[in-house]
Amino acid sequence: MATLGLGNTFNLLASSHPARKLSELVALMRMGWCVCAELVGQLMGQRLRLHLFHRVPERQRRMTRTRQEDDATDVGEGTDADDWTQTKTLIKPDDQLDLTEAELKEEFTRILTANNPHAPQNIVRYSFKERQFKQTSSVDQLAVHFALDGNMLHKDSDEARRQRTRLGLPDSVSSEHVVSEGEEKPAAAEGEEGVERGEGAPTESGEGEAVTPVPAEAHGKEKKLTNQFNFSERASQTYNNPYRERGTATEPPPRATFSSNVTQWEIYDAYQEDFEKQEKTKEKKVIPGRRDEKSKKKHAISETSGDDLSRVSSAAKIMERMVNQNTFDDIAQDFKYFEDTSDDYRDQEGTLLPLWKFSFEKAKKLAVTSLCWNPKYRDLFAASYGSYEFMKQGNGLIVFYTLKNPSFPENTYETDSGVMCLDIHPDHPYQVAAGFYDGSVAVFNIVEKKDGPVHRCTAKNGKHTDPVWQVRWQKDDADNNMNFFSISSDGRIVHWTIVKNEMIFQNVIQLSLSEGLADGPDGIKIPTTGSGTAIDFHRQKDYLFLVGTEEGKVHVCSKAYISHFIDTIDSHNMAIYKVAWNCYHPKIFITCSADWTVKIWENSGKTSDISEPTTRKPLFSFDLNNSVGDVAWAPYSSTVFAAATSDGKVYVYDLNANKYEPLCEQMVAQKKKTKLTHIEFNPTYPIIIVGDDSTLADDTNDPECPVPETVGDTPAQSGITQQHTAHLHSEQI
Repeated sequence: MATLGLGNTFNLLASSHPARKLSELVALMRMGWCVCAELVGQLMGQRLRLHLFHRVPERQRRMTRTRQEDDATDVGEGTDADDWTQTKTLIKPDDQLDLTEAELKEEFTRILTANNPHAPQNIVRYSFKERQFKQTSSVDQLAVHFALDGNMLHKDSDEARRQRTRLGLPDSVSSEHVVSEGEEKPAAAEGEEGVERGEGAPTESGEGEAVTPVPAEAHGKEKKLTNQFNFSERASQTYNNPYRERGTATEPPPRATFSSNVTQWEIYDAYQEDFEKQEKTKEKKVIPGRRDEKSKKKHAISETSGDDLSRVSSAAKIMERMVNQNTFDDIAQDFKYFEDTSDDYRDQEGTLLPLWKFSFEKAKKLAVTSLCWNPKYRDLFAASYGSYEFMKQGNGLIVFYTLKNPSFPENTYETDSGVMCLDIHPDHPYQVAAGFYDGSVAVFNIVEKKDGPVHRCTAKNGKHTDPVWQVRWQKDDADNNMNFFSISSDGRIVHWTIVKNEMIFQNVIQLSLSEGLADGPDGIKIPTTGSGTAIDFHRQKDYLFLVGTEEGKVHVCSKAYISHFIDTIDSHNMAIYKVAWNCYHPKIFITCSADWTVKIWENSGKTSDISEPTTRKPLFSFDLNNSVGDVAWAPYSSTVFAAATSDGKVYVYDLNANKYEPLCEQMVAQKKKTKLTHIEFNPTYPIIIVGDDSTLADDTNDPECPVPETVGDTPAQSGITQQHTAHLHSEQI
């Protein structure tokens, strides 16, 4: 054979002996060449094409030669080539189609698409540029089934250089690999290889020698990589505070060491000694007289009785209510179930049924100045006592009654001045505001066991100079502070705010007369102020309220305007005792006066000048032939109201049934010259409570008054034309 070179192709001609061809192939493989043989046709009688790719290194040749020796492969000249070659027998399936040459050469076009079957077809997104929804034309068809981030870097990349710098590795790494100990061959094997190969056999440089890695040079301390986008070197020196040491010395307390044993008999002896000392001190005491013994006995009895009363107070209260329930059982039955059979014979006429009478021993010679039902406990109401006469002023009272116990009040408060008005907070039913004849206002807390008010104003913090005729609670302000309004004869309307433990006042409006200035002595002009007597706030508009004066005028005011009124109406010829908004109609209000009339007005909402009061006509006017002390709207109807007069009568009107005559006109006060001062409807039950100036508060029943109608949890409301009929009945008891 000729000398073989890399990449050349040799053709071994077929000879008479195929074994010779195989022996030559084996010789080439032993020389270190990697041979790829391709048999063309049959091995026997054909050419054998060889491709020489590269020369195998010496170490690999040794390993290959060793494996060949272990296998003891030897091919002789007489060996048949069929023993070395394995022929592949093609097996044809039974159901294979027999196609012609034309059918086999026929081409079929097949298109493979990479569409995701689960991808959405129609995607609509909002385009802020065009301000409309648009369909997305292209849909991402990529479906990732498996993703794995690699952890190998190219050795010449920037990240690889940074890692070598951080780990202290050399910049260049040898391309040759270090053979592990398990792959190294012993020296004897290398010797045998040399003998077998021969001394004159050519060897490449570096072959057969193990490459020892050069240890990396020890680098210095790793340098911290700085952020080139956010890095700056700055240095500063701070002032070090000097240290100061201060010490003090105190005398230690004296100490003493004590030790002892405690036994049961020692404790017994100590008790015996103490008992003997007590006996000796008793013998030395002087025997007191009989009077001292009696006084001590009385004191001991009072202490024990006080303790016993406190223990049985709740039980006694329950027992008292049981006794009252049995005593007033007939009245309670009438209150709940009374029906008058004479209703069928009366046409547009009714009467009142008297129920209970509430009185208090300490309220003699005092008049009922105001009444107010508790918003939470419907059977509980408060009554204030005072005097309307200037020459008969004295102490006052605030009394709380309940329908469950008509014989005695639940709670009482005594004041040093007559109480002229009171109001119970709608959200906090234990808070009661009161106005006094001396011009002061106070707040009482029923829960706290105190004999007096928790807050009270004085001359230093906004006290009125004339009697306070009415007080009204308002909703809590933005800081959740309770507040109320008061009106007095001095012409001031004051807003009171309770902040922590004090009352802060603010003058809202100063009432003035239309005449302006009055003539004084020596030609001096004196400003005239009005006298307020009644006030009421709108149920829907918190800022809107009405003010009644002694001059007979009604001012429509707002909390936002303190310099002028929204509207002024010349409603009466004498003092106004009560103004009240309708419970349902937002523009209707009612007034009563000492000029014997009750009038119903409509608020126009127009603003007028105070110097020119509006001379409008009322919607309705009723002459009751006596001074009307109080008037009240029914809480269950927009057309029903009741009035109390100074001749002891109560009038009940229903404008829907009769616009001219009352449905009921009944004498409530039994004594002559008894004036009715106040009247109030119960918010739940069809009863009316009436107060007079003879220290009696009468409770009358309205057995067939209509109950509140509800539509969507809202009382039925139809203004003046609401369809309600009130038939009031009574039976003499």
